Amino acid sequence: MIRPPQWHGASFSEALDGDIRNDISARATLSEVLGVSDSWATVHQVHGREVVRATVSGDGGDADAVWTTEPGLPVAVFTADCFAVVMSAPGAVGVAHAGWRGALAGVVAEMRSVMVHSGHIPTMAAIGPGIGPCCFEVGAELSKKFSDHGAMTTWGTSSVDLTGSILGQLEGLETWVSKGCTYHSDGWFSHRRNGKPDRLAAVGWVV
Repeated sequence: MIRPPQWHGASFSEALDGDIRNDISARATLSEVLGVSDSWATVHQVHGREVVRATVSGDGGDADAVWTTEPGLPVAVFTADCFAVVMSAPGAVGVAHAGWRGALAGVVAEMRSVMVHSGHIPTMAAIGPGIGPCCFEVGAELSKKFSDHGAMTTWGTSSVDLTGSILGQLEGLETWVSKGCTYHSDGWFSHRRNGKPDRLAAVGWVV
């Protein structure tokens, strides 16, 4: 489990914590350690930019970001190479799932905008573990779509710096970024590496 320093309302799971999306007992154990309910508000992730507001636990439908103002209601997304972003505002918290499609579509910026327009202005954000530009091989055409965030893998092919792209949507906020790459580290799950359904969790809650 990874906790951003001096931030009590956000957490990112690791492989040692188990498959938090599919294993209910692993989710309950993690929730107990965090001191939060194991009844989370989640979404059916579709690699888009839709944002939903949660008032109760359970699946909020097709979306890639979920936020809440409800004390005691954790919100979460699940990843295995894509990035998760937890965004905090006074009295509110949101979590976004951003793979390359979501990053390109601006899901993180959209979540920020929705929170602002609801009167909750984010002040800080944390980016969880995901695939690094070292290993995220993509076609040259896709790399070009990310403008200044095109990169190269360690073996010399086109890549994208998704962290850099996401940070561009968090400009002006206090940010924390998890180090490492899910693809070449056994500490996290990687769908690209092994194709398994195991997923990490990013959880946020109002404090």
